[in-house]
Amino acid sequence: MDVWLWGATALLVGIAPCGWIAIRASRADALVALELAGTVATLALVLLSEGFNRASYMTVPVALAFLSLVGSLLIARFLGRHL
Repeated sequence: MDVWLWGATALLVGIAPCGWIAIRASRADALVALELAGTVATLALVLLSEGFNRASYMTVPVALAFLSLVGSLLIARFLGRHL
């Protein structure tokens, strides 16, 4: 294992507290945890792509970055009255 894979592993472990907060906290805090989990997952996938030396694996994190932003904005829009 190289440094890229160790970093990806550390980031993936960091998603667990985001899930805990998303389940147990208020709706506004859960939305923030969801956005943070999307960012951490995107960075972990970028590190995995570098760790495996595959440039073709970079398309998934690029798509995830866009989709997690759009998804968070849609959830904020639908929960706007309740936040």
